[in-house]
Formats: sequence, C-alpha cells, structure tokens
Amino acid sequence: MNPRGTGGRGRVAAVLFDRDGTLVEDVPYNGDPTRVRPLPGARQALDLLRAAGIPTGVVSNQSGIGRGLLTDTDVRRVNDRANTLLGGLDTWVYCPHPPDAGCGCRKPRPGLVIEAARRLGVPPSDCVVIGDIEADVLAARAAGARSVLVPNAATLPEEVETAPSTAPDLLTAVRRLLAETGGDRP
Repeated sequence: MNPRGTGGRGRVAAVLFDRDGTLVEDVPYNGDPTRVRPLPGARQALDLLRAAGIPTGVVSNQSGIGRGLLTDTDVRRVNDRANTLLGGLDTWVYCPHPPDAGCGCRKPRPGLVIEAARRLGVPPSDCVVIGDIEADVLAARAAGARSVLVPNAATLPEEVETAPSTAPDLLTAVRRLLAETGGDRP
C-alpha cells in the first residue's frame, strides 16, 4: 500500500462514509439486519468525530433494490441496524438504481455526496468522503469534496495507486483528519 495523508488541509465540515466494506462488513445485497457487523475501529472512528462535533453521513449504492434483490424496506432495516451499532450517524443517503440506470446519484456520480451535504447543511467542498473503492473517490471528486481511500480485499491495486489519499484503516483516516483540522470547527 502507498499510504498518504488526507490530501490537502482544509475545513472539514462533515465526513461521509461508504457503508459496505467501509463501516460494516460487505455482505452482498444484504437485506438482513442480523448480518450487519461493524468493521474494526468503525465505532471508535465515529465516536471521535462525534466528540469533535463533526457531522457524519453515509453515501451508499444499493443497486439490489433496482435489481429486485432487496426492497427499500430491507435497506432501511439494515441501515437502521448499522446506525444503532455505530452509535448514530446524522444522515443516510443511498442510490437504489442498477448500474445501467444512468442516474446522477449512483457513485461514481456526485449525487449522493451532494445530497448528504445538503441534508447536513454544509458545502460539498467542505466534506471528506471515506470509502473502499474508486467509485467513492470519484464521487467525492465529482462533487468537489475530498476523499480518503481505505483499501480492503475488494480494492484494486490501481485504485490505491491513483487515490489522492489513502489510510490503512478507518480509525487512522479519521485520526489524520482530526489532526489536520487541529480541532477547528466551522
């Protein structure tokens, strides 16, 4: 891995996370809340952001809805369980469309990031998106936000090499963001 810092210091008004593979174990097309398992360090990372007064959100592609494998209710139940286990995030935004729908919300397009920022009342340019694949990085860039890639087994080596910022794990990513902000809040 090629560890790099968070890529440019600046205001961090909110941190947005990918759900599957970033905050919780990736269970493909999960519609069962009992299968939700937070990843190591996820709750602690979110606790640090809450303590610093930095709003958090989730931006997640959930194409299982559009593919007929899940219902909107299934995704909401899984999100509710994750939210409970992780101590509560400020907003949850997801795209229900399949990859070929051409919607503006499906990552790598910027719609989810823009909507989450709107709901949190902050400019997208003051958000940091933390995710595990290139689509998360590209969605952040398209919305004018910063990104941190936290690689896992699903992350391609070339995604790591081209990411503007990486961290070995979620807790390290959040600690770096907090260190660079020096506790300054908007």
